[in-house]
Formats: sequence, C-alpha cells, structure tokens
Amino acid sequence: MNSSTAAPGAPSGPEGLLPRLAGNEEVVAFFAGVADLDATSPADHGLEDGVRLASGERLEQFARAGSGDAFCFVGEGGEERPVVYVSLDGEAGPIALGLPDLVRLCLVAPWWRNAPRRTAAQLRAVADEYRQDLPGLDEQRERAARALGLDPAALPSEPAVLARLAELSRGPVATACLVLGHEGDPLDPLFRADRT
Repeated sequence: MNSSTAAPGAPSGPEGLLPRLAGNEEVVAFFAGVADLDATSPADHGLEDGVRLASGERLEQFARAGSGDAFCFVGEGGEERPVVYVSLDGEAGPIALGLPDLVRLCLVAPWWRNAPRRTAAQLRAVADEYRQDLPGLDEQRERAARALGLDPAALPSEPAVLARLAELSRGPVATACLVLGHEGDPLDPLFRADRT
C-alpha cells in the first residue's frame, strides 16, 4: 500500500515534513495548538498494547493529539504512507494518503475530528465556532503554511478535504487500514461510509 504521488501544493524538501512539524515555531504553534497534532515528541507516547492493523502491516505512531489519540503511518516507507488516526474512544480510520495530505487537511479544516455524521450546515457551524474561538486562525494558518513552503491560496477548499475524508472511509484504503483493538475486535470507523 504505497501512494507516492504528491498532490499539487505538497510541501517538499530533502529533510521531509515530519522534522518541520516538530521543529519550526510557527508550524508547531498551529499544528499542536490549533490542529491538535503534536509531532514534537512522538516517542514519549505509544499505542495501547495490542492495537494493530488487521493486515499485520506496521502501525507506526508519529504524532499525538492532546487527548492521547494517535496519528500513525501504515506499513513501511516514508512520509508517503497512509495515515490512520487511532482514538482512545475506540475509533480509528484512514485520514490521509501521506503526510502532505494530512498537512493540507489540518491547515484547511483543523476541526476535522468534529466532522463525522454531520450535515453540511452543521459542519459550517462547527467551522464558524472554531473561528470564533480562535480569532487569529487564518493568520496562524497562513504563517504555518508558508513556513512549510506552501502557498495558502493554493490549499484545497474545506468541502474538498472533507470529501477526501469520506472517500478514504470506504473502499480499499479503509479495508487495508482496519485497526484492531487489544482484544482483537475492529475499532469503530471514524467516518461511517453510509453517512457522508
């Protein structure tokens, strides 16, 4: 399961994205503080014992949310690997095809975890509430995007990144990224395929 095709506007660089998510002040302020993706010390946190992929492929945590939820790469390789989110609430699922895809999701819709099973109007309300709680959101996003080498104007739209989440929740990617809990049962999907 290797998707190495970079989307337009994908940040690039010989050192990769992960070190920049952990080492640039503007980037850390946005991703850890706004998007709740902290890549500064992933080795300090690990997955619950027994949490694994049904396929037997490697599940490698590279970042965490403040709640302790995990961002994990699937399989072997680099930052082009699919990314799975594993919640301590017993939910998991693919959220991006590679770290550049995840970066765009977090920049455009840092509130994406509130998206499951909501209508378009409800999602708009969630986004508006997020902006009210963080009045400098757009400026912070722009600084973080530029620090990563991205043009903020070239980022996808909120509907596009949310449609991508729905797309990843079904089909071969979801099947290949099925996460099992410590008792061997599949964790609940983050995004149900029957409700997009």
